Amino acid sequence: MLLHCRRYVKNREDAEEILLDGFYKFFKNLPAFNYQGEPALYAWLKKIMINECLMFLRKKNVFNIVTDIIAAEIPLEEEALNNLSAAEIFRMIIQLPVGYRTVFNLYAIEGMTHGEVALLMGISEGTSKSQLSKAKSLLQKMLAQKGSGYDKRKTN
Repeated sequence: MLLHCRRYVKNREDAEEILLDGFYKFFKNLPAFNYQGEPALYAWLKKIMINECLMFLRKKNVFNIVTDIIAAEIPLEEEALNNLSAAEIFRMIIQLPVGYRTVFNLYAIEGMTHGEVALLMGISEGTSKSQLSKAKSLLQKMLAQKGSGYDKRKTN
């Protein structure tokens, strides 16, 4: 669960604090939970942690959401991602600005729709799409900057 929190919050200490708050809510509301197996329990706990992260980010007022015209979707080169380790991908994601990172995590990793992301973050669907596009674009730039190292690894 700490890794889920770290995807949203750069600072490890903040992520640990969010984790503790999330577990507090989890145990406090556990009697009301209708157990239907471990996957349901895991999904519920994960949802609590994500909501705690979003509340933390809202309190800090650190979202860098830009409300400009929806940018065209920029596909991420999947071959480049296949050559990265999970730790390398995590390091790149955590470097994204808060708004980009949050939308990217909710949409690309958690599998939410733009409508769900918009509702959770209090933004429009268009802004969600724009932030995702910009996050992908920035990730592509990061990949291009490190390109020679990843190209060599690809040929090995």
